[in-house]
Amino acid sequence: MRVIILGSGSPLPDPERAGPSTLLRTRAGDLLFDAGRGVLMRAASAGSSASALRAVFLTHLHSDHLTDLNDVFTTRWVTSLVPNPLTVLGPHGTAELLDATRAMLERDIAYRMTHHADLTWPPASDVTEVERGVVFDDGGVRVTAAPTDHSPVRPTVGYRVEDEGHSVVVAGDTVPCEGLDELCRGADVLVHTVVRRDLIEMLGLPRLMDVLDYHSSVPDAARTAARAGVRTLVLTHLVPAPAPGTEGEWLDQAAAEFAGEVLLASDLLSVEVGT
Repeated sequence: MRVIILGSGSPLPDPERAGPSTLLRTRAGDLLFDAGRGVLMRAASAGSSASALRAVFLTHLHSDHLTDLNDVFTTRWVTSLVPNPLTVLGPHGTAELLDATRAMLERDIAYRMTHHADLTWPPASDVTEVERGVVFDDGGVRVTAAPTDHSPVRPTVGYRVEDEGHSVVVAGDTVPCEGLDELCRGADVLVHTVVRRDLIEMLGLPRLMDVLDYHSSVPDAARTAARAGVRTLVLTHLVPAPAPGTEGEWLDQAAAEFAGEVLLASDLLSVEVGT
């Protein structure tokens, strides 16, 4: 199993960081977790595509985590030679989101079906709303969901992917919580969104300060990893984006709480699991 960070950024546009998205390359195929800004461009760089995705998993319905879901939905449709519904799993509200996405694209769908004689079917999705338990099991690859805490965003979920005796957890946006601890227990890799509390407090901007009460800080994520016995912690969705030369500060904050390997994500960071 391989973890590829497609997008390590946040809601703030960054020329070097696409929006939040993580690709897991498994025996069942490519699994995409969230679909932030620029996801298909980064997927192309990683050798993947919309039509190749086995499934898409959404952690929650904040816009920065699904900005380009419509691109995945449309591109899968127009690049497939036969009907190829997009499998999407996510918290309550995901089905409504996909219905709204298709409605938004109604004119585009009509234009393309009128123009292309061989495109005789509309785009489709196969949606499952999830909360807890095994939500995907294919070819020995199992995905388990559990509730996380990103209040007032409700519901939110994290995911644990198991393949050939190894495991990866994709936390999404959350503060430390029981559901996340449950998913992380003994995991090889934890991909965790983080903010730098010290920098945000220094800036003091009210809208930035607001993010502190529903995101994990770097030490928070590190303590979660330590508590669960995780092997490798990957810090992503970095707020604010690290200034050049300050990457070590992020790693030092995590290392003060967690003795395992810590990686600071950049786009297309690739981690082989179990080596």
